[in-house]
Amino acid sequence: MLVKTTLLFFLTAIAEIVGCFLPWLWMKKGMTAWLLLPAAASLALFVWLLTLHPAASGRVYAAYGGVYVVTALIWLRVVDGVKLSTWDWIGALVAFSGMLIIVAGWGRA
Repeated sequence: MLVKTTLLFFLTAIAEIVGCFLPWLWMKKGMTAWLLLPAAASLALFVWLLTLHPAASGRVYAAYGGVYVVTALIWLRVVDGVKLSTWDWIGALVAFSGMLIIVAGWGRA
């Protein structure tokens, strides 16, 4: 369950980031407003993916936050081309560890 949940969280984070990145491209980079259509679809996918988890919504959001941090930093590196610092990687590790701890406790609380 831990691997499946983690992969689902990564898919969820990508959907959320794409859904926010496309309007940013329109607003900040002067790209076409047509980007708002796939952005809306991506955000709808994000919301739907969050509903697929078996835990209470508060736990899902808390655990998801750890994966979101990691995914956002990877996005920063791969898409934006920003070199990550040691502090970025340490923060990502701490956030991801928190997610693992929360998910490991699902069903035990």
